[in-house]
Order: sequence, then structure tokens, then C-alpha cells
Amino acid sequence: MFKSVLVANRGEIACRVFRTAQRMGIRTIAVYSEADADALHLRAADEAVLIGPAAARESYLDGAKVLAAAKATGAEAIHPGYGFLSENADFAEAVAAAGLIWIGPDPASIRAMGLKDAAKELMIQAGVPVTPGYQGADQSQATLTAEAARIGYPVLIKAVAGGGGKGMKRVDDPADFAAGLASARREAAAAFGDDRVLIERYITRPRHIEVQVFGDRHGEVVHLYERDCSLQRRHQKVIEEAPAPGMSEAVRAAVTDAAIKAAKAVNYVGAGTIEFIADASDGLKADGVWFMEMNTRLQVEHPVTESVTGVDLVEWQFRVAAGEPLPLKQDQIRLNGWAMEARLYAEDPATGFLPSIGRLDHFVMPEGIRVDTGVEQGGEVSQFYDPMIAKLIVHEDTREAAAARLAEAAGEVEVWPVKTNAGFLKRCLDHPRFVAGDVDTGFIAAEEAALQPADAPEAVLAALTLVAEAATEVEPVGSDRFNPWGGQPGLSYGLRLNTSPQTTVWARLDGEAVSGPVAPVETGWRSAEGLTAQIGFDQVQAGDRLFGYQAVEDGFVLFVDGEARRVTPYRAATSAAAGAVSDGSLRAPMPGKVVAAPVKAGDAVTKGQPVVVLEAMKMEHALTAPFDGVVESVASVGDQVGEAAVLAVVKAPD
Repeated sequence: MFKSVLVANRGEIACRVFRTAQRMGIRTIAVYSEADADALHLRAADEAVLIGPAAARESYLDGAKVLAAAKATGAEAIHPGYGFLSENADFAEAVAAAGLIWIGPDPASIRAMGLKDAAKELMIQAGVPVTPGYQGADQSQATLTAEAARIGYPVLIKAVAGGGGKGMKRVDDPADFAAGLASARREAAAAFGDDRVLIERYITRPRHIEVQVFGDRHGEVVHLYERDCSLQRRHQKVIEEAPAPGMSEAVRAAVTDAAIKAAKAVNYVGAGTIEFIADASDGLKADGVWFMEMNTRLQVEHPVTESVTGVDLVEWQFRVAAGEPLPLKQDQIRLNGWAMEARLYAEDPATGFLPSIGRLDHFVMPEGIRVDTGVEQGGEVSQFYDPMIAKLIVHEDTREAAAARLAEAAGEVEVWPVKTNAGFLKRCLDHPRFVAGDVDTGFIAAEEAALQPADAPEAVLAALTLVAEAATEVEPVGSDRFNPWGGQPGLSYGLRLNTSPQTTVWARLDGEAVSGPVAPVETGWRSAEGLTAQIGFDQVQAGDRLFGYQAVEDGFVLFVDGEARRVTPYRAATSAAAGAVSDGSLRAPMPGKVVAAPVKAGDAVTKGQPVVVLEAMKMEHALTAPFDGVVESVASVGDQVGEAAVLAVVKAPD
């Protein structure tokens, strides 16, 4: 076994690999960019090397700099993690040429499976069923348009390189094909440096099922059963589980046999994932599952497989890379219970899941479960990298118990001021369809209305109680000291409840006015409905529910079912209703780069029509006209812009 390993990655990926390496007594070396100078993965390693500026192409994607860091620190092996250089065959060759151990598959295997079109052809030859489609070399728009018509709409346009939903567009109408193709090509070129695409038939009720495979250099290839990754949003996985719900032994045998056949077709060594798409319109059937692609690396969702098999997949990677045989034979690998993983993203569901960046002033993860993360309280979420900040993983005896425990854990997440999808995850996990296992990749879109947050009376009472408690701590009413958060003297921001048996308390909860009669009692406060509330050091109990909270400059942040709710004092008598009319300015929701401007100054546009496209955090975001009008100005393609920068102005007709 080698004695040192450099991990050519960052964040939770690097932290995860370091954990196993250190358990095995292997010295760990981290690399980092200027944006990650204070990142958690640096402190998780025995040694760290700065390799470049914030931009990934100048740091984490620069193989020469990674190799230089390995040479300078005396690393014997390089683990690429997942993402970045993990599926770069040229880099794998360079590692071997430098006399280092590459912890991954052979470059030939990476190349064979790295392009989706070539991989599909190879699978056809190996007898593995593939999704009907087109993966030819002719990339002309005319040919692709004709092939889409031959396949039949809806179709899925996919980048031949990469993954993660980048460069992937569903098209339902032939009239939209050209726009979808252009967008897919732009995203693919930006993410992978390759704008080629393939086209597949879009399965209307698809399930995403994948099989974990592992090979060694002694001719052995095994599978570690399947995972279901069907709960997705915009082709990006949200919740994964193992095993797959509704999986019969006959279908499992067909899928795992196909996965082994696929891995052997490329003489696979190391950890890999064979991804399949299944038609879920009438349950899982052996003849209704098709090969999609192979990921020649460890997957983000590998912890669920580890949980149900008891295997440390990173340890297996180390042992296989060192030339050892696989630790277990196929008949020794057993399924045990049910595991689920939820991806916690720094994003705001209220704004269409736009990424959220900034400092993590408050970062509390649930206890009693596995949490894989690469950030900590006081750290930063950067605009330069993927917005996933943690993975929540549970393992229980049954699927129902796993879903319930993971929903509970998602509700215990406390993050501020960066926004997260924790509340959204909890609502997905609590949804009756998900609990019943009735899930396909269209679940989130179909259940959008049911996945919106709903206010609970206990949360309102908790907010009012926080305001009331703060108001009783100072006097007299109307003085500057009465407003405990500072501000204009003489404004009544709260009430002195110690002199009144019951008073109506007003607050703003996420900007919305809420009020209710609250009376002080010995143990805290009581609402008119009879619910009682009591405040502790960092928690407030309202009725039977317990909420975390954090005091901030102008009030509190109340954590409700994974949501961070802003609480500020409010007096209806001193507030004026105000309405805002848009001036037609389209502002950047985050820092990024303008990659397309479908219109120009002077063009007439209709409400909802795309005006400018911003690329940020690896995804495209189209800004649309807020009303019918004429474009007065629009940013230039290639412009780098900051948050809130005006990208375009639309003027309404006189």
C-alpha cells in the first residue's frame, strides 16, 4: 500500500477521501485555489498546496499544477475525487507517466466510456440494451433536426461529454428544437470544452437506476447492487436511495448482469457506475431498462451503497490501485436495510433555485446521521464552484423509516444567511407519493404546488414570542432603548408585556405582517389559541414544536422545517402599505458571465420572452421581459457582471 495520497479536488469530496486515507494510516495532501484559502478540506489534510486562482480552469482543472504539487510534496498516489479531472484520460496518463499511482480506471476505459455516443455504440456491440436515439458523427443542425423527427418527440438533447445535467435539454415541440440545441451546445462547450451532442428518445415516465460496479487487476468484476436516483430537478439528482423501490429479483438480475457486461466490455478497473433509464409507466420490467452512460469514477451518491453493503468504497479504490484483489467476492456482498441521501444545496427555492453565495454565519447540521460536508460555520460559499454544501445520509431497516428519518434530519438543518434547499428536501421526503415509492424524474415538476412551504401556527407564535420577549427586556415604551435592535428613536417596535395581561403583538415573518394576542405566563407566553411558548438559549418551543433561532442585527432568524425565516418587529400603526412597479430593469441574480443576448436594443419583446442569458455556477439562467415592451439596452455577450448589475432594460409602450 502506498503511504501518501494527494486528492485533486476540494470540499466534501476531498474531506471524504481524506477520512478513509487517515483511517488507513496514509498521509494526505490537499490542493486549493485562492478562493479556498480558508476551506475546511485544507485543515482536514496533513499538508496543503496552493495551485492557482479561483477559476477552476486555472487551478483544479490544471493537471500540470496538480502534478507539480504532487512532486513537491512527495505524494505517491493521486485520487481525483469526482468531478474536475476524475474522468480526464490525458491526466490519468500524465499521472502514470510521472511515476505516480492513479486511483481510477485505465485511460483506455475512461476514453471508451467518456463520450456518450461512442459508449452507446460499444454497449450495442456488447449486447447491452441502449435507449433509442442518434449518436452519429454528423453534428449539422439539419441532420440533428431530422434525427429528432425520426426518433419522435419529446426528445432529449445531451452533451456527449460530461454529466451533471449540463448541456442537457428536453424538447417537446419541433419548433423549439433549434433553441434547445443552441442552449445545450453553449452549456456543453462552457462546461466540457466540447459542444457535440447526441439525441435520445425521452421516456415520459423515466426512472434513473444505476449500478455500482468494481473491478480489479486480477480479472474480477462485481456489482454492489443498484441505487435509485429518480428524484431530480432539471436533470440534477436531489435524493438518492439504495436499493431501488419496486425492484424485483428478476429485474435486479437483468440490470446487474447488464452492468457487469458493460464493465467487462472495457476491462474496467476501480469504482464505476453504470447508469440506466427505466420506463416506470407500468412498474419495473426487465425489458424496460436501457443503458444511458457510464461514470468512470466514484459517484456523489456512493454513501448509500456503502450504507447498505457495509463497504468503504474509497478503501476499495486504494486497495485496487495498489494492486490488491477485491476484498469480497460477489456472493459475499449482501444488502442490509435501506439508505437514503439528500443533497443539501446553497440555493433558494423561492427564486427558482438560484444558487446562493456568501458567508455561513450560522451552519448547524443534524446530529445522529452521516453528514458529508466540506464547509463549516464561518466559511464561504463561492460563486466559482458547485453549490452543493453537504450530503445528509441515513440508514434504517426499512424504506419508510429511512424516508422519515431523512425528512426529520432535513428539517433540523440551520443555515444563515446563505439560502438552502433543506425545507424543500423535507417536503419532498414527506410527500405521500415519495413515501409510497411512486417516483420518476418528473416528480418535482408534477408536484410543484404541493412542495411549496406552508406556515404553521406554531411558527407564527414562535416569531411573535421572540419579538415579545425582546420587547419586555427594556423600557420605557417609545424610548430609543425600547428598540433593542437600534434604529430611529421613538418608534414602537414592540410592547412592554410585563405591564399588560394580554396584548396583540406584531412582527414581520419573511416580510409578511403577522400578529396575535400573546400574554406572559410563568413559563413563557400563551397565545389566544391556548398554545404556550418558552424561549431557551438558542431554541424556542411553541406548542409541541421546537424551533432553533439566531439573534441577528435587526431581529431574529427562526429555523422552521429546514427554512430560515426572518423575524423583525413591526407595528401596523406606523407602517404604510407600499407597492412597487418594475422599471423594466433586468438585474443579475448573482455574479456571472453574459453568454447570450437573443434580442438587441430597439427590439419589441413580449412578457416572458428571453432577453439575456447569464452563466453562473456552471448553469445558464435566462432573464425574461417582465412585460410587453421595447428593449432600451442590453449587455454584451462576454461581459462579466456582479450581483444586481443591470443586464437589460425593457420599456413599456407610452
